[in-house]
Amino acid sequence: MTTTYIYTIDIAHPPLVSHVAEQVLFEAVQMVRNSTYLRVIKVIHGIGSPDKPAVLKSVVQNWAYRNRHRIKACIAGEEYSLFNPIVQKMRAQCGQIHDIDLGMANAGITVLWIR
Repeated sequence: MTTTYIYTIDIAHPPLVSHVAEQVLFEAVQMVRNSTYLRVIKVIHGIGSPDKPAVLKSVVQNWAYRNRHRIKACIAGEEYSLFNPIVQKMRAQCGQIHDIDLGMANAGITVLWIR
């Protein structure tokens, strides 16, 4: 039996093009929805650079909005904290596991809590 409910995908290393990133997100959601223990997807999309904005971050968050019927919450890495009531609710329902990104204000991730 596993001790985690978070499935992590990395679409930033190497960076995927938008339509491929969206397909990876869709497949990850399907896998999590069919899992008996996974409930959350942590998406590593990177933070971009001063001359290139975080395109993949926008892709992930826009995709999550368009697919909101499949997602309980979309939590930006900057808001992924114990002080966030949505994170508190997610951890109460899914489990209080250790996550190195929790509370780190990591702009390079987005957390998707799946229905």
